[in-house]
Amino acid sequence: MHTTLRRRLLAAAAITTLAVSGAAVTGATASSATSTATSASAAPYCGITWGSLPKATSPALLWSGRLEGHRSGQHSCYDRVVFDIGRGAGTLGYSVRYVSTVTSPGSGFPVAVSGGARLQVTINAPSVLAASTTNYPGWRTFRQLRSVGSFEGYTDYGLGVRARLPMRAFVLTDTDGGRRLVVDVAHAW
Repeated sequence: MHTTLRRRLLAAAAITTLAVSGAAVTGATASSATSTATSASAAPYCGITWGSLPKATSPALLWSGRLEGHRSGQHSCYDRVVFDIGRGAGTLGYSVRYVSTVTSPGSGFPVAVSGGARLQVTINAPSVLAASTTNYPGWRTFRQLRSVGSFEGYTDYGLGVRARLPMRAFVLTDTDGGRRLVVDVAHAW
C-alpha cells in the first residue's frame, strides 16, 4: 500500500511538473509574441525619430548673406526642401515650426497655404527672390511651398504638408562659404 501511494504521488508530481513547464513555455511564447508585435508597431518609420516639435537655432542669429533660391526633392522616407543662402558672415539662424496659420512677417496677416498641416519656415537672412508658390501634385508629403515675405533681414516661407508629421531642419556649409537650410518632412510616423 505504501508503494501504491508513493507511485501516485510521483505520477501527480510528474504531471504537475509537465503542466507547470508547459504553461511556462506557452507563457514565454505568448509573451515573446506580444513583445515582438509591440516592438514592430512601436518601431519608427524608416528609423526616423525627429518628432514634430519646433526646430530652431538659439539664439536667433542673423546671417549677412542673402537667400538666393530653393529646390525640392523626394526621398524614399521623406520630402526635402533646400534653401540656398549666399556667402556671408555670422551664423545662419532659422526657425521651423508647425503653426495653425502661416503669417506674413511684419504685418502678421494670415497667408493661405495648402495642406492638412503647415510649417512656418523663418530664415535669418534677407531674400533676393520674387514672391513665388510651388505646388507638389502627387508628392507623398509636400503640398505647397509659398514665399511669405522678407522683412528686416528675415525671410519667411509657408510649407503645406499632408499632416503633422516628423520633421527636421539643419544647416550645411557649401565649399564657397554659402549655406543651405535643409528641411525634411517624413512620409509617416
